[in-house]
This record gives sequence, structure tokens and C-alpha cells, in this order.
Amino acid sequence: MKKLFILVSLLVLASMVLSACGTPAPTEPPVAATEPPAPTEPPMPAWEAPAGAFVASPVDAAPTLDGVGDEAFWADAEEIVIDVDGGFGGYETKVHLKAVYTADSVYFLATYEDPTESWFRSPWQKQEDGTWLKIKDPNDKGGDNNTVYEDKMAFIWPINNSIPKFETKGCYTACHAGDDSGKPYGNKYTAAEGELGDIWHWKSIRNLNQIDDQYLDWTPYNAETAKEAGRKSDKKDSGGYADNFASMPDPTDATKTVADKTKPGFTSPNIDMTTGAPGFILDSEKVALDQAALDALPVGSYIPGIVKSEMVGDRGNISAGWKWADGVWTIEFGRALETGSETDVQFSDLTAMYYFGVAVFENAQVRHATQTAPSFMVFMPR
Repeated sequence: MKKLFILVSLLVLASMVLSACGTPAPTEPPVAATEPPAPTEPPMPAWEAPAGAFVASPVDAAPTLDGVGDEAFWADAEEIVIDVDGGFGGYETKVHLKAVYTADSVYFLATYEDPTESWFRSPWQKQEDGTWLKIKDPNDKGGDNNTVYEDKMAFIWPINNSIPKFETKGCYTACHAGDDSGKPYGNKYTAAEGELGDIWHWKSIRNLNQIDDQYLDWTPYNAETAKEAGRKSDKKDSGGYADNFASMPDPTDATKTVADKTKPGFTSPNIDMTTGAPGFILDSEKVALDQAALDALPVGSYIPGIVKSEMVGDRGNISAGWKWADGVWTIEFGRALETGSETDVQFSDLTAMYYFGVAVFENAQVRHATQTAPSFMVFMPR
């Protein structure tokens, strides 16, 4: 009995001790091991153009090629200034140049000071005796008109880097002043077979909504077969410009006609015959002149010497628009990055450098102002 009492007492005491201690706290789960953070790559350095580069900036939409240059991205585009000198009468100026590009085309904005808008390009004038005279520079001995001409600008781009030393000498690599041609600036052609350049030749009177797409090869000057030496025009299907001559029966074949270079063949309702402005006749507006119509015009009347239209084909693949105002030419122009033509520079590698040279003609046929060293263009990545 005594043993039973002691056992019960121990059980009661143990129950009291457990009640005082309460329920044991739950144990926390073990902390899971964590992976170390993955190493981060250093950020790519910001793109920087090579020193002295002409930078074409990426844009989403093409500019309107109207010679105004009022798109917002033109204000943001980087500009280079190219000094050109050595032109007729010591003419020199600075060409301000910008470029932008879209997914498939590149565009340029060029501005430069020119004190005169030269549009009076060898027009016809009716004489006192009723004949017609084509006005010419009295000092022009052939291919050197400097008084009754037009304003022009030209670019040369090596095709596939095929012109050695162009990167240092520019257009001078193709200049040949020693040829017996009588030209004040000699002739232009490359030094060896396979050397090709792409010429973009803007002509303010003869071109219409385009820049004349030409090229340069290795043909030397020949008075009979190659008066222009290496300068040639890209192929075209139709259009372009032509002298405003009348036509007459071919003396050797009555079924054909040939140019009558003694008088104009066309006029237009949109020309001012007292001045000859604007200096050209649009092919779409030309009106044929017969002898009776010519006889009816007053003495002193002017008729432009050029009839023009847009060129169709490879020669017309550089679109353009231009304006002259307050002594400044503004020219906007552009073309596809890749044209597929063997006589065009192809902007197929947007990481490459593309060298070029610029020349400006102030009312001059050949006496152009040039830059002394070439420039090069690069494309800013998108």
C-alpha cells in the first residue's frame, strides 16, 4: 500500500512538472543552401565614330527630298564641313554635309554658299535678222563654259576600294592634267583596268528630281573616241536631258531626221521669253516650234537650250530636290543602300568606312572647286 502511494505521488509530480514547462516550441526547418549569384558581363562600351568621320545616323522614316531640310532629325544629325577651293575665278566655299539612313536607303543634306543661282545655260536668242543664236561664253574654246552655264556639285566614291591611294589622295588619284586636250583641268580617269569610281553629278538645270548617276573608269583621253576620257553615264532606259534643237530631213536618208542646230525646236508656256527663265523646258510641257511660230516671236526673245525629264533606269536611281535662296544652295538627295549595279558603290557593310571626294562648280563646266583630302562616311549602329 505504501509503495502504491509513492508511485501515484511520482506520477502526479511528473504531470505537474510537464504542465509548468508548457508545449515545446516547434523546431525551424533547416535553411536551404543558396546558389551564388551568376557573374554579370560588363556593359558594352558606347559606340564612338572614328576621328574625322562623317556619320550617317539611323532614322525610322525617309526625308522629303524637296531642298528644304526641315525634318527634325536633320537638326540632330552630325555635320561635317568640307572646304573646297580652286574653282573658276578663285571660287571657294564650304560644303555643310549631313547624312541619315533607314533600313534600306541613305540620305544626304548638303548646303553651301553660292552668291548666284546660275540658270542662264546657253539659251537661244532671236537676232535682228530673224536668225537664232545660241548664247555662249566668248572665251570658251571647247568644253570650258564659265559665263552662261549652271551650278553643279559632284561626289566620287571608289567602288569596292578598287582605286589605290584614294584614302589619302581622294579625287586627285584620277586627275590627268598633262593630256593634250586643251582642258584647263585636264581629264579624269583611273590609272589601271579594274579601278572604278561612282560619280554622283548634280546639275542644277539639266537634272529633274534626280542627281545624274555616272561612273569613272580607266579610259584615257582620245580626241576622236573618248573626249570625256573615263567619265561615263550609267545605263538608262529613257528620259534625261537633250539640247533644244529643231529637226530637219536627213540629207542622206529622207526617211530620217537629224538635228538642225541653227534654231530651237521647242518652247513651253512656262518660260519667260524676256529672260529665258527658268533655263529649261520640261519634256512634259514642250510645244513644237515651226518656222511660222519662230518668225512671230519678237527680236531678243530667249528660249532655253535644254529639254529635260526624269531618267528611268540605273542612271536615275539617286532621287533629289534642291533650292537656292539668299545665296545658299540646299540639296537633299538619297538612294538605296544597295542598288545591285556594278557601276555603283554598294553600302552593304554598315560597319565599313566609305571614302569620297566632293567638288563644286560655280557656273562652270569643268573649273571646279575641290577638297584637298578625301572624307569618309560611317554608319552609326541602330
